[in-house]
Amino acid sequence: MDGGVVTFIFAILIVAVLVFVAILLTGKRGYHFNVEAYQSRFLAIENRLKQDNPASFVTTIIEGDKLLDKAMVEMGISGKTMGDRLKKASGRFTNLNAVWRAHKLRNMIAHESDVEISYKQAFNALAVYKQALKDLGAI
Repeated sequence: MDGGVVTFIFAILIVAVLVFVAILLTGKRGYHFNVEAYQSRFLAIENRLKQDNPASFVTTIIEGDKLLDKAMVEMGISGKTMGDRLKKASGRFTNLNAVWRAHKLRNMIAHESDVEISYKQAFNALAVYKQALKDLGAI
């Protein structure tokens, strides 16, 4: 074979390998969730949010946060806490700042005794968790 043809074939192979590596690094790494189970679970959480029931504001935020954390663990995102996992999964979310805000709201609920949550805060946090779960491919 001619030296130019060999070089051309070699160049094509290098480009193919680089494209494959890029797909692996930016994709969902081939993980497949039980989407129906996640959708069902998230719908149950959403249905618990009642405008006339302030206790539901708290529980839906906590449950949404737990479900997102479960999805990250299931994907194999390492970290001792959800915060650690969020740091490692940052490139996977369309709005990482919103996910952090929702998680911090959950932490306030869990660690402070006098937190008052509004319906709007709970509704918005659930919307953030829903989008984050979509970003991961769980729903």
